[in-house]
Amino acid sequence: MAFETATTFGAGPEILILLLLALLIDAYVGDMGWLFGAVPHPVAVAGRMIGGLDRRLNREHRGDGERRVRGALVVLVMVAGAGVLGWAIHWLAISVPLGWLAELFLLVALIAQRSLFDHVRAVATALEQDGIAAARAAVGHIIGRNTDELDSHAIARGAVESCAENYADGVVAPCFWYVLLGLPGLMIYKVVNTMDSMIGYRSPRYLAFGWAAARLDDVLNYLPARLAGAMIAAAAAFVPTANPFAAFRTMWRDARKHRSPNAGWTEAAMAGALDLALNGPRRYGADVLQAPWVGDGRARATPKDIRRALFVFIVACVINGLLVALATAGRMASGV
Repeated sequence: MAFETATTFGAGPEILILLLLALLIDAYVGDMGWLFGAVPHPVAVAGRMIGGLDRRLNREHRGDGERRVRGALVVLVMVAGAGVLGWAIHWLAISVPLGWLAELFLLVALIAQRSLFDHVRAVATALEQDGIAAARAAVGHIIGRNTDELDSHAIARGAVESCAENYADGVVAPCFWYVLLGLPGLMIYKVVNTMDSMIGYRSPRYLAFGWAAARLDDVLNYLPARLAGAMIAAAAAFVPTANPFAAFRTMWRDARKHRSPNAGWTEAAMAGALDLALNGPRRYGADVLQAPWVGDGRARATPKDIRRALFVFIVACVINGLLVALATAGRMASGV
């Protein structure tokens, strides 16, 4: 392990035990809106810093080369800051009595099991009970494209796609980097992922400036995305209306059709598991992206399909937790 911790709860619990606790707590408390309505969320703080650097350094009159260098500088500054802050909080966790509570709090705040579930479920509920306008507003919280003209099937597909893709970004990848590199690794990952969501677009403004952030996010998500896709396919074996064999087959065949080198693995696994066609043409602002379909099932997704996807998601989260528990047990048994 790159970052050592004490192995007793008196000085600081072993980090994998902290991670298990965080997964359990997050499943119950979710995004803690009651708290982060009063104080800024750590990701929101990082977002404000990224936004400030964007406004100062990404000026339209500068050429692509200069923008690319300045964007790389933003990545360097944010990654270094996140790593140093993560190391400092971890040092507090192992050096101060009950200091580990600070690390546990950050883990709960930076893992998004329950909040993703709640946001995706809200789309299904809106489609079922509140009408198309409410459903468009609900799905607008979890997808980045224009929702004004989406019909009910496109809204349902967007919710299923977000559930699959963000399982990797919000659950598996944070756990992966925490297990590998401790709190500094997790905080670096979250900062890079936030940068990608803010400046990693293939638009005239961000194509050069956000290049470094987008490529680094691709690298950090490479293994977690494939692991998450396998977990979704495995989870389908425990969901009565899902097909694990089709999930693995579709993932292997269609993952590379997606324009993202990583998102296709989880979306294809979910599409195969639920016999859906996902991805496909979509609108981003005034631009229409003619993306290929992933999966060869129904494109006319429904609220019922969103709830089936949530069932798969819950089981996949349990599998992720079990893998962390097995890693914890193995480490404790080996005395590492």
